[in-house]
Amino acid sequence: MKNLFLLFIVSLITINIALSQCENWVGKDFEEDAKNAHSIYRQSMKIKDYKLAFEYWEQVYKMAPAADGKRDYHYWDGIKLYQDLMSKESDAAKKKEYVNKILSLYDAMADCYSHKGITLRGCSTDSCYDIKVGYVLGRKAYDMFYTYKSPYTDTYKDLKKSVELGGNGMEYIVLGPLGFILADLYKKGTVKNDEARELIEKVQNIAEYNIEHDKTYGKYWDQALKRFDADLKDVEKNVFDCAFFKKKLRPMYEQNKDVSKTVKYILVTLKKQGCPEDDPMVKEVDATWKIYAADFNKKLKDSLERTNPALAGNRLAKEGNFQEAAQKYEEAIKMETEPNKKAQFLYALASIQFAHLKQYAKARSNALKAASLKKGWGKPYILIGDMYSKSAKSCGDSWNQRLAILAALDKYYHAKSIDASVAPQANKRINSFSKSKPSQEDGFMRGFKTGQVVNTGCWIGEKVKLRFSK
Repeated sequence: MKNLFLLFIVSLITINIALSQCENWVGKDFEEDAKNAHSIYRQSMKIKDYKLAFEYWEQVYKMAPAADGKRDYHYWDGIKLYQDLMSKESDAAKKKEYVNKILSLYDAMADCYSHKGITLRGCSTDSCYDIKVGYVLGRKAYDMFYTYKSPYTDTYKDLKKSVELGGNGMEYIVLGPLGFILADLYKKGTVKNDEARELIEKVQNIAEYNIEHDKTYGKYWDQALKRFDADLKDVEKNVFDCAFFKKKLRPMYEQNKDVSKTVKYILVTLKKQGCPEDDPMVKEVDATWKIYAADFNKKLKDSLERTNPALAGNRLAKEGNFQEAAQKYEEAIKMETEPNKKAQFLYALASIQFAHLKQYAKARSNALKAASLKKGWGKPYILIGDMYSKSAKSCGDSWNQRLAILAALDKYYHAKSIDASVAPQANKRINSFSKSKPSQEDGFMRGFKTGQVVNTGCWIGEKVKLRFSK
């Protein structure tokens, strides 16, 4: 009983303090004095004589903060007058005192409305008084953030209360400071997941409602929400799940299906937030993205191939279009000035001409050009050796065919002598074809001896030093 009595006394004291900040002059002994002081300060405000205005405002505010109980002029005008004083003050302590006065006027006005000490026209429910309190606290917090640089924890309390009380009737100006401060306090661990999630969802719902229904400020709500979301982008990723992002991103997707970057962003975000691959929305967005990706890749490929025909040559070769691939490599060779790259293109062209077009002479010529541009490179000689060994059977009788093999062996030996990296390939071919050298008996019958230089004939036309198989 004692505790209940103490609680009752504390409540009475609190109510009395609140009501003392909400006194009006109606029917009071000081009504005429209050009205006179009110009239003088209001007229002085109009002519911007703030010194005289402050003198009479201070008098009337002490008597009747709520004026006639139907208007909040005394609070707002007091804030304006103290702001004027602060703008002219250089002393830091004095400025701080004025800030405290201003914030106390905001609080007194909010308390007055919360106790219905000022009558709101057309209001018959508690909700419109709550909205008004939320409005006042929102304005207070806005000033705390942008003008007075108050501690974030203090400003956050008023911002949060403004949202809770104001609901759909709050002002869009609250979103700017709230998004920034909420992100800061969350990252510092002051605001936890559940609180952040609840507040973000509430603000976003309020903003979406006003974007749709507020004909005057709808566009400002839209801008404020975008900034709010941007400030809380990292926070949202930590406190919300797949379902939240599906709901949030659905309107963006519907409005921007034709914007590939947006579609990709939505798809990546949904996956990062844990949406499974078989989620209907993920599948829908992914299908849209694949259309753009395919088109983008084709355009990118076409663009790259126009400036680098070698890419087209490589693609066409893989597709089996060897004639067209050769043409593209020829274009690339003409355009290229860097020796090593040009050598690679010549080698690729030679490989196509040899293996697929049967243009042996052209293939050898391009392989030799490649070798001349890139010193110490054995692969072109391996390729020429392969040309000789593969075409040997078309070079006449058995004797001439075996001379072609000697020419091939010469290329393999030369390749590994200048480039150790191709030695395994060269040795494999040397071991394979060494048994196919001309026979000594056949050479003697033709009047040739070991070491004698002879011409291979055929398209090869190489001079080789005779070596006979054992």
